[in-house]
Amino acid sequence: MRLRLSAMMMTTGVLLAGCMNKPAVNLGGPPNPYNYMKVSGLCHTDPLASTGKDTQATTMQVRSDDGYCAVEVRKPDGHAYASFGVSPAPEHGKAFIYNYNDHTYVTYTANTAYAGNDTFRVQLIRGEKEPRDTLNITAHVEAPGVGTAAK
Repeated sequence: MRLRLSAMMMTTGVLLAGCMNKPAVNLGGPPNPYNYMKVSGLCHTDPLASTGKDTQATTMQVRSDDGYCAVEVRKPDGHAYASFGVSPAPEHGKAFIYNYNDHTYVTYTANTAYAGNDTFRVQLIRGEKEPRDTLNITAHVEAPGVGTAAK
């Protein structure tokens, strides 16, 4: 009887192990904890540049192909920001900010078929009673099927 019970328990354990959830494979770009976002066919971000006290700026080149382009930001101590917001928001796309694995990511997705420039500002909050940081982003957006000349 004991042997039969042990065999049933072991069989049940083996069967349930096959149901175990496995993490999705990330094939490039920043971590994608939501598994539904796709990276734009063109995504290039310049390094963050200091433009004043607690203020940084960057530019990104992105295609309006319904994919995102992301930039990673961190507090001066190397950790993720406690909170964040966007003001003003981009006029020709969407900004999405999230924390993942102690990193803060700012993503931008241009409106489909838009071509031109878009700008937005991200307010990054380090923590309670700490200074806020500002990140100004300028996105140079090209429409799908339109190439830019090499510089």
